Amino acid sequence: MTRRILVSACLLGRPVRYDGRGRALAHEALTRWQAEGLLVPLCPEVAAGLPTPRAPAEIVGGDGEDVLAGRARVVDGDGRDLTAEFLAGAESAARLAAESGCAFALLTEGSPSCGPGFVYDGTFSGARRPGSGVVAARLRRAGVEVFAEDEVERLALRLSADRAG
Repeated sequence: MTRRILVSACLLGRPVRYDGRGRALAHEALTRWQAEGLLVPLCPEVAAGLPTPRAPAEIVGGDGEDVLAGRARVVDGDGRDLTAEFLAGAESAARLAAESGCAFALLTEGSPSCGPGFVYDGTFSGARRPGSGVVAARLRRAGVEVFAEDEVERLALRLSADRAG
C-alpha cells in the first residue's frame, strides 16, 4: 500500500495563510499525487481554531522542538501568546497523519507551525534561525519524514523508493 503525504494546505493554493492567501506550489509531481489521492491537506493553525487572516506569529526563545518541550512559546505580532493553539495544531497534524496513513509531509518553509528547516527568530524583523516549526517537530517525533516545499524532487525519489519497497 502506498503511504500518503500530509501537505500544508496553503501549498495547494488554499487561502489559509496568516495573510489570507495561499502559496500554491506548481509542480507536476504535486499535481500527480493529488490526482492519485496521495495528498492529505491540512492547515494546523486553522485546525486549531485560529482565524484567517490573522496576525503573523513567530517562535520566541527557540524552535518547534523547544515549544514542544515547554522552553519556548509562540506569539503573534500583537504579543498574544498562541502556544496552546500551535500545540493543538501540531497534535491535530500528528493525529491526521496517523489516521490517514501519511509517512511523509510536505510543509511550508519558515512557518512557525510547518517550517521544516528554518523559522523566524521571534523578533518580527525577518531574521531567520535554523530549526523546525511546531508541526514539523511533532511529525518527526511521530516518525513522519518531513520535506520542505523546495524538496519536492527529493520527496518524489523517496516516495518512489517507498513504493518499490
